[in-house]
Amino acid sequence: MASPTILPPSSLFANKNCLILTPTLASAKEFTIKYSRVSNSPSISLGARSSIQLQTFAAMQEKGTSALNDDSKMKIPHVLTVAGSDSGAGAGIQADLKACAARGVYCSTVITAVTAQNTVGVQGVSNVPEDFVAEQLREELLPMAGIITPNLKETSALLDGIKLETVDDMRSAARLLHNMGPKNVLVKGGDLPDSSDAVDILFDGDNFYELRSPRIKSRNTHGTGCSLASCIAAELAKGYSMLSAVKVAKRYVETALDYSKDIVIGGGPQGPFDHLLRLKSNSRDFQRLQAFNPNDLFLYAVTDSGMNKRWGRSITDAVKAAIEGGATIVQLREKDAETRDFLESARACLKICQSHGVPLLINDRIDVALACNADGVHVGQSDMPVRVARTLLGPEKIIGVSCKTPEQAHQAWVDGADYIGCGGVFPTNTKENNTTVGLDGLKTVCMASKLPVVAIGGIGISNARDVMEIGVPNLKGVAVVSALFDRQCVLTETRKLHTILSEANVSILH
Repeated sequence: MASPTILPPSSLFANKNCLILTPTLASAKEFTIKYSRVSNSPSISLGARSSIQLQTFAAMQEKGTSALNDDSKMKIPHVLTVAGSDSGAGAGIQADLKACAARGVYCSTVITAVTAQNTVGVQGVSNVPEDFVAEQLREELLPMAGIITPNLKETSALLDGIKLETVDDMRSAARLLHNMGPKNVLVKGGDLPDSSDAVDILFDGDNFYELRSPRIKSRNTHGTGCSLASCIAAELAKGYSMLSAVKVAKRYVETALDYSKDIVIGGGPQGPFDHLLRLKSNSRDFQRLQAFNPNDLFLYAVTDSGMNKRWGRSITDAVKAAIEGGATIVQLREKDAETRDFLESARACLKICQSHGVPLLINDRIDVALACNADGVHVGQSDMPVRVARTLLGPEKIIGVSCKTPEQAHQAWVDGADYIGCGGVFPTNTKENNTTVGLDGLKTVCMASKLPVVAIGGIGISNARDVMEIGVPNLKGVAVVSALFDRQCVLTETRKLHTILSEANVSILH
């Protein structure tokens, strides 16, 4: 129920304008679009039609004001969509907004109709006033189009019912549509019979481009046409060529369809897909049911691949044993692992942690944390800045940062960290040339910090009580490496340390 146009809504939007149209078959009275200019100011008017709905988008790049021409200001690619509203949020204006958001462009909207629909079907349509619409398509709109993107049924309707059964038929149809005036034609062959691939034909007036991809079997295909057109408009607004924009848009829709093939939204035969590739991740996030709990820092287990190899255990066995022994949070610190192996390990460990309600953080590697949907990350002073990590991970993920000074602790709070790790408190073998802060330095940082603190570095059974008894309320626990993982039995050592920490807590409370 959608298609893109490149329309400037005011004098601020003028250059790089390119109309993108996708006609959509509809049984109810719908709208077509007329693009007109009055006193050099573009406008849109709509008129009622009975068989085809047309939705338009405007891909725009702003110009004009001194602020926009100021190199210090960030110029944002901008798309205007003129479309009907889909109350089921799978197609129409809602699909356009989500597709543009997913592609990183700003989207403005003009509503042409309001529909009542869900995954079962369309129950009703309420049109906007007719003076908002004009009723001309072949003669005025198509010649202005930078690209039109009809599927096979829509192509047939535009060409008086011709049959499209082969790729050659699609090529011929694309040429006929091009003769109506649009600069480019993309005939979408997702429903092409007897084809194992999803085949689209792009014709620019000179060359045919046959774009193939594996057909994805899914019920969640509602809104694919709207989203493809929106994405083309978004990429054009960024300055890409038409061919590049179409390729990116096709790849985006394929990726989203594949990601969404096993999600269930609604009880009808055709569901929507997930434009932002987040719904499955969010459903796992909801299992935690609460935001970061500082008490999770109580017994913070930090893995070490070298130690686990030395004792002949896998990372998953080590994590499972630590959790069963009482670890309240786990950080994967796999400095020597290849990215592929690290990601596989992280995914396996995440399942273990989730089954026990224990957060899993990734040391340093934001990419791995994103790829496996870990609960968060821990970064050092020389790693990615906390502010950047927060932008990438979003507001719901846990971010910790290593700090040695009150100034670093304050900056961590300013930048949006959830906690700080202060240390090394004592000398340690896991980091060379690591300056220690001692118990006095730990206390100084804790007293200056507005965030909860976990002590780290050289902590084990022999000194954990001393650390916890320094007398500051925001010291929530200890992070340990060697004391757990450089031992024969991780389970036993974790239980011992948990007991000591619990006894220290009781002593502090009394």
